[in-house]
Amino acid sequence: IVVWFLLCVKFFFSPFLQVLNEKKLQEVDSLWKEFETPEKANKIVKLKHFEKFQDTTEALAASTALVEGKLSKNLKKILKKIVAKDAHEQLAVADAKLGGVIKDKLNLSCIHSPMVTELMRGIRSQIEGLITGLPSRELAAMCLGLAHSLSRYKLKFSPDKVDTMIIQAISLLDDLDKELNNYIMRCREWYGWHFPELGKIITDNLTYCKCVRKVGDRSNFASSDVSDILPEEIEEDVKAAAEISMGTEVSEEDINNIIHLCDQVIEISEYRTQLYDYLKNRMMAIAPNLTIMVGELVGARLIAHAGSLLNLAKHPASTVQLLGAEKALFRALKTKRDTPKFGLIYHASLVGQTNTKNKGKISRMLAAKTALTIRYDALGEDTSAEMGAENRLKVETRLRLLEERGLRRISGTGKALAKTDKYQNKSEVKIFDPSGDSTLPAVSKKRKIQEVEEQDAEVAVKAKKFKAEMKEDTTVEDDEPVKKKKKKKDKEKQAEEEEVLNEEPATSPAVEVRQNCTAPCSFRGMDSTFVCLQTTEKKKKKKKKMKNEDEN
Repeated sequence: IVVWFLLCVKFFFSPFLQVLNEKKLQEVDSLWKEFETPEKANKIVKLKHFEKFQDTTEALAASTALVEGKLSKNLKKILKKIVAKDAHEQLAVADAKLGGVIKDKLNLSCIHSPMVTELMRGIRSQIEGLITGLPSRELAAMCLGLAHSLSRYKLKFSPDKVDTMIIQAISLLDDLDKELNNYIMRCREWYGWHFPELGKIITDNLTYCKCVRKVGDRSNFASSDVSDILPEEIEEDVKAAAEISMGTEVSEEDINNIIHLCDQVIEISEYRTQLYDYLKNRMMAIAPNLTIMVGELVGARLIAHAGSLLNLAKHPASTVQLLGAEKALFRALKTKRDTPKFGLIYHASLVGQTNTKNKGKISRMLAAKTALTIRYDALGEDTSAEMGAENRLKVETRLRLLEERGLRRISGTGKALAKTDKYQNKSEVKIFDPSGDSTLPAVSKKRKIQEVEEQDAEVAVKAKKFKAEMKEDTTVEDDEPVKKKKKKKDKEKQAEEEEVLNEEPATSPAVEVRQNCTAPCSFRGMDSTFVCLQTTEKKKKKKKKMKNEDEN
């Protein structure tokens, strides 16, 4: 079998080489030895056909067609003329995709294998010896010229794929937002000295500036028509507030400067709207799948943060999730605290519509799917947005499962929902008990006069007995001054106790609660007081001891 070899176009000519010795091609590992010198190479292959390109444009068209795996017109003509004569032969092709196209269109058998790759490498190394009549200097110049042309063609091939425009556009959009905020704040504060009530009535910034530019001085609101800017209700409120405004009077020159500032705000707002539309169209052209997943603004900020779409495609999903939160990440690692769960991807619509509990899970899943769509946009040949739509649908389904079917069984299959009892609100009305506010016992009935007199008589008898006992205990003769002092103190205590006993009974008897005391007590008087008998017995024993010591 004679094998024909089609060399990839890298020069200003299209050569076809015929293989002479097929047996040596079977030894792939040692095939490079057969191309060490031009003499050995001429024993393996020989030139079958040679055709030169007319100019650089023709060579560039042929080379780009081969790079894209397409069959150019010139190559198609050559194959029909030369190879069709020997249709039973095989055509060795360096590009498998190109071989498939040739086989479909011309019905030629093509071969692509590691042997063909090694043969290709050997022919390139000895191309000057295989093709005679070409000086090495001219051959190098032709190769360099075609390489430069091919590089320029690749850069100009798809200007929509240049992501530099996206980086500049999103940066300019952020700068415009900052400037607009500063200008609007200055306009509201400046005109607020003249008409402060207008800022509370009109909340929209652009409408505020348009209204100020059209009317100017607040005295003109009564005669001016702003129905094209404001609704009827708000217009009536503005006119009513203008008549009773508490603002200061300003000069005409001040009003002109304020109007000029309003013109700047309106122009910048219109330009920002135009820039946003441009960014949206550019993102759909460069990264359609990324745009569907996270939106235009978030996708553009991710590309700008990474530097380019290709650099962003090299990042793993975990890095895409934390892009924009580098400071928080390293601060958490340094202080050994919890790391952040999201960065710029937090502003995506899918993360924003989830509850706080599931934001981390959804951001992790969204980052994984977003990383796939970024690689598909950066490295894939297809420009459709079907992959992004499919991945977004998966994330939305997962979000729905987390929100609706969050409760599951811990054991078992895990598919059935956890059974929970239905909550029923039981309203119980509790009434406040006022009896706990007072420590005094409530008297249910009024006592009769006879019962009161009997209780007073009993109390008087008990009081007399107690006084007699106290007098017997305190009558001790003592000549020393120390004993006299003790007697005086005892007499004073007795006098105090007698005063207490002789007091009139209270209308509402009080109860003295004595805790941690098990000794019997005696009842005294109408005031419902208790006297501990244990303490009186102790005093008697002490007095007896003192008497015995004095006698001794």
